[in-house]
Amino acid sequence: MADFPRTTVGGVSVSRMIIGSNWFFGWSHQTAAKDKFIKSYQTRKNIADILTVFFKSGVDTIMSQALPLLRDAISDAQERTGRKAITILTPHFNILPGGPAESEPERVFDACQQFGGTFCLPHQCITDRLTDQMHGVIRDIDKYTKMIRQRGMVPGLSTHMPDTIVVADKTNADVETYIQLYNAIGFLMSVEVDWVMRVISQAKKPVMTIKPMAAGRLLPAVGLAFSWNTIREQDMVTVGTTTPDEAKEVLEISFDLLNRRVPAYELQKTRSKKSLE
Repeated sequence: MADFPRTTVGGVSVSRMIIGSNWFFGWSHQTAAKDKFIKSYQTRKNIADILTVFFKSGVDTIMSQALPLLRDAISDAQERTGRKAITILTPHFNILPGGPAESEPERVFDACQQFGGTFCLPHQCITDRLTDQMHGVIRDIDKYTKMIRQRGMVPGLSTHMPDTIVVADKTNADVETYIQLYNAIGFLMSVEVDWVMRVISQAKKPVMTIKPMAAGRLLPAVGLAFSWNTIREQDMVTVGTTTPDEAKEVLEISFDLLNRRVPAYELQKTRSKKSLE
C-alpha cells in the first residue's frame, strides 16, 4: 500500500488522514459503559499496535492531549516503523484568574512543548468561550498563539462553531489551521451540515475535520465517503479507531474513496444477508 496523501499546514507536511485519540482514552460520545470499556482495553501496547498500522501507511499525524500513555505508545510505534510522529495537541487552560496553578497557560504550553508537540490548538472548550460573536473577535487569541509560537509550535484553534472560523479569518487571527466538527448527520454540529461545508470550503487556512463517523453513528464507508468528497485537497479528516483491524479498514476504505473506487473491504456477514451473496 502506498503512503497516504499529504498536505502542508503552517509549513509542516502532514498526512491528510489524522489519527484521532477519543477511542484511545475513553471519550466515546456514547455511554459511560463504552467509555469504561475503552479505558480498560487500551494499553500502551494496544495503542502502539494501532499507531504502527497507521505509520506504515504514511499516516503519521496524531491529534490528542499531551498524555503520558500516548507519548509512550508513540515512542514504541516510532521505534517499530522508523517514522517520526507529528503531534497536534489540543490543550485546555485557565482563561480567567483563580484557576489551578498547573492549568496556567504558560505551564500548559510548556508541557505541550516538552511532549514534543508540532501543533498546538487550544481546545474547543477554550476557543468557543473566547469567541465573541457580538463584537466579531476571539478574545486574547493572539496572546495565546504568541506563547505557542515562542515555544516552537504551530498555532491553530479548535472549534465546534463554524462561526469561530469566520471570525478568525475576518480578524486575521495568528493561526495556521482550524479543527472543525464535520459529519454527514450533523452530530454535535451547531448549524446545518451544508453551512459548515461552505465555511470549510471558504476557510483561509487548511481545516482538520473531526468526527467523520459521528462517534460510531455512521458506518466508516458512509462517513468517510461524505468527508473525503466534500472537503478540499488541503483539508484533513481525523479518524479514531479502537483496534489495528479498524485502522486497516479505514485506511483501505479511504484509499479507495480517494481514488474514486467503490470501497472493496470485507463486509460484516449475518444470516439475513445470505441471499445477497
